[in-house]
Amino acid sequence: MPPPLLACLLLLFLPAAARPWSVAAAAPRPAAKPRVFPLRARQVPAGALPRPPSKLRFHHNVSLTVSLAVGTPPQNVTMVLDTGSELSWLLCAPVGRQQGNASAARGASFRPRASRTFAAVPCGSPKCSSRDLPEPPSCDGALRQCRVSLSYADGSTSDGALATDVFAVGDAPPLRSAFGCMTNAYDSSPDGVATAGLLGMNRGTLSFVSQASTRRFSYCISDRDDAGVLLLGHSDLPFLPLNYTPMYQPTLPLPYFDRVAYSVQLLGIRVGGKSLPIPASVLAPDHTGAGQTMVDSGTQFTFLLGDAYSALKAEFLRQTKPLLPALDDPNFAFEQAFDTCFRVPAGRPPPSARLPAVSLLFKGAEMSVAGDRLLYKVPGERRGGDGVWCLTFGNADMVPLTAYVIGHHHQMNLWVEYDLERGRVGFAPVKCDVASERLGLML
Repeated sequence: MPPPLLACLLLLFLPAAARPWSVAAAAPRPAAKPRVFPLRARQVPAGALPRPPSKLRFHHNVSLTVSLAVGTPPQNVTMVLDTGSELSWLLCAPVGRQQGNASAARGASFRPRASRTFAAVPCGSPKCSSRDLPEPPSCDGALRQCRVSLSYADGSTSDGALATDVFAVGDAPPLRSAFGCMTNAYDSSPDGVATAGLLGMNRGTLSFVSQASTRRFSYCISDRDDAGVLLLGHSDLPFLPLNYTPMYQPTLPLPYFDRVAYSVQLLGIRVGGKSLPIPASVLAPDHTGAGQTMVDSGTQFTFLLGDAYSALKAEFLRQTKPLLPALDDPNFAFEQAFDTCFRVPAGRPPPSARLPAVSLLFKGAEMSVAGDRLLYKVPGERRGGDGVWCLTFGNADMVPLTAYVIGHHHQMNLWVEYDLERGRVGFAPVKCDVASERLGLML
């Protein structure tokens, strides 16, 4: 089982120049030069990260973080890498005396007044009328500034000014990008990791991907305390046999469909080679758009809608009955959504190698979850001399969610590519350290 504080290394490949959004042929570009950044899975206090109301409203406490430099002179900030969110945000230091109890304000926040290139976005800017954000921006009449609001996991909200500043990504020219300058986005958890914000990587017009004109990016998340790889921009990797599945987009706008998420079509689920009897209608979005399947690096585990989860739970319990005693506690659910749990003697690992793999099937591709990635030890939970371990697939209906969400825990040692030019997502199982060696990179 990989430790919660797994450390990864992030390698960014950027195009030699900004790439246009059109797919028209262009002159060949010189090979991209690698730029190195740290990416870590870090403990984040529950409720610390605001979540848009149309997305996830549950507490999760491990996130992938990347360090960047923002502003002039540059200030180092730590941001969660999130393919499920659009608007990047930074926790901005309050003006004058510190307000509230934002833990990140104690040394890890962004100081807008210290940056010569910081600028608030005025109400009349096109950025202030974005239709991609779950909650539309508003106008501060007194200051004539554009305001943005995000929803917290606990139901409270955080707001701030929509602003722009320069983001330094390696030795590439600084990129001016819009972001939310949030003034009160964290709780007072003293043991939480000071994370200054979130880097939005979905397909919305205000995401970092869109503003950087990036049309393809990919990553590999390690399952150990060593290197992982992220390529931002175009790259040909002949040693990776990527299998692609098309991004799913309905022909008409639907109220519960997130059209800027990386959505794919889930066709089926297998447990230990056995296909689950789930109707196709359960796995597809309905007439309202509810039921889409999103690939999301900002979520730790994977969530299935109720009917699909019930079928998975029943079959997984049946196949693991000779291997693991079920917890059999109807009142227990880890993170309020994970109730397929087992008792394992304290100090011993579960028999991960003998557990049945769970495979998610897509058109043209599949994702197999096996071994250590199947079970997670619940911190501090004991039943006599046993620890409690839960299946890393949660019940979306218990959160509640209206979508299938594939989290980063199930993307470990899997190369994931987001190809916006061709509207597809690619998967290839690979050991991240081996992929790094093949790329000629010393991590």
